[in-house]
Amino acid sequence: MPPYKAPAIAGILFIFVAVSTTAAQTTQACPRFEPGSVVTEPVHLYSSAGVLRLDLTYQTRIDSFGNTLYCYMTPDGVESPTLHVKPGDRLIINFTNAVPADHSAHPMHAMPGMIVTGSVSDQCGAVVMDATSTNIHYHGTNTPPTCHQDEVIRTLVNSGQSFQYDLQFPDDEPPGLYWYHPHVHGISEAAVQGGASGALIVDGIENINPAVVGLPQRTLIIRDNQVPGAPDDDQVPAWDISLNYIPVPWPNFTPAILPMKAGEKQFWRVANAGADTILDLQLTYDNKPQVLQLVALDGVPVGSQDGTATGTLVDVKHILLPPAARAEFIVVPPDANVHEALLKTLNVDTGPDGDVDPERPIARIQLTAADAAPVLTTGKQTGKPNKQRFQGLPGAKVTATRTLFFWEEPSNPNDPDSEPNFFITVDGKTPVLFNPNNPPAIVTTQGSVEDWTIENRTMETHAFHIHQIHFLQVGENRRPVKNGQYLDMINVPYWKGHGPYPSVTIRMDFRGPDIGDFVYHCHILEHEDNGMMAIIRVLPPNPAP
Repeated sequence: MPPYKAPAIAGILFIFVAVSTTAAQTTQACPRFEPGSVVTEPVHLYSSAGVLRLDLTYQTRIDSFGNTLYCYMTPDGVESPTLHVKPGDRLIINFTNAVPADHSAHPMHAMPGMIVTGSVSDQCGAVVMDATSTNIHYHGTNTPPTCHQDEVIRTLVNSGQSFQYDLQFPDDEPPGLYWYHPHVHGISEAAVQGGASGALIVDGIENINPAVVGLPQRTLIIRDNQVPGAPDDDQVPAWDISLNYIPVPWPNFTPAILPMKAGEKQFWRVANAGADTILDLQLTYDNKPQVLQLVALDGVPVGSQDGTATGTLVDVKHILLPPAARAEFIVVPPDANVHEALLKTLNVDTGPDGDVDPERPIARIQLTAADAAPVLTTGKQTGKPNKQRFQGLPGAKVTATRTLFFWEEPSNPNDPDSEPNFFITVDGKTPVLFNPNNPPAIVTTQGSVEDWTIENRTMETHAFHIHQIHFLQVGENRRPVKNGQYLDMINVPYWKGHGPYPSVTIRMDFRGPDIGDFVYHCHILEHEDNGMMAIIRVLPPNPAP
């Protein structure tokens, strides 16, 4: 191929602008792009005077391949806007479920304490779950697990119903990239693969790491979906992927086009919003891996929680992202002599029982003229860093240690080839499928610091996630890990059928204000929907009798 030139690409000027004229706006529900399209930035909505208010409608349609799409739409036709708040802000969403009622659908199950016609005080929204049920989870945020905030066990919004979210972000919320998506047990995979997801950014990262000040920035959301017409072949990806709703379909894997201004660094904020796909991101120029300057993982600026209130940069050449994980990093563009510049995902070995997550391109970088550069940039330093949420966790007194394990078994004990049931279980207890009526599998108290070792006793990779809190990785395969990261997502590699079970050890931080019931689970949503989730209850420090 000839070297890159710097053409002026029509329309590039406005793709980072949070205004009303973008390709994301249309009268059609859940719009999608053609393969090979130019990447456009989601519309950005910002809080004002401490509050971000918006209306969102949950919608659906069937695409030309017969896939069911889902999405969040604003009244003026914007799909899945990127929501910006600051630490301490409120997010108020007037949410309506406009998915048509399925009158043929039977209730999927009653929620905790429910009968079809009953009601109890702990219910939030609809009483009975059906095929249209939805809600919103604000993934990674350290927000309360209470009704109308970030509660997913008992919150249901059914067809034709409206519901208000009024979410209070703590003053010590780390500035970084989070995301929002449906979280109704049993149907979360279909909703997320249908495209119902968007970015949520807590602003202020430039106050922690000044290396990003003034950089043009990209919000890049990678989703997955079913592969239309794919044969049953282990050489075919388990799922197709897309970038900002631009499909990169099997078998040709035509990448999206990602413009960059020659000679100008960019700050990329990447979310793996796939339901099931594990990504291993790499940027190559003429097949040579490039250095990515890592700024944050899972919403927490790297190196920012040690008491100095400043972040660091870490040079990496690839970034492993489980489903729901996020990475923010600085990219240096190719020069004019580079023939091919690709953002791609490397092959991920998920085990003999796992999905096929092959190497494939995601986007081809195209150099642009100076007047075609993106215009959305990170701001100037506006003040001192906010309070560090996880400061002191590495040296904190550990109040409890626990071992949990991932487990699978055939749903029909008499048929080893039947669809598996999935479990996450405290060691020593009997594996049980998730049910919102289950008692908490773990009970702890606010202020506790616990070390959990998560073992994988299956022959496929799993991805551990817990709501409401972050954790610090302190071990791998029962050996200490130095300089572990603060995360809300972590892969646990598959067991090879012999030897010790692979494991990670993570320090769970219950010192924050959140009390109540919330969940932990595998964030490969096929596994979560089929049972691999459990409830934890955090009690006040001195609970009443």
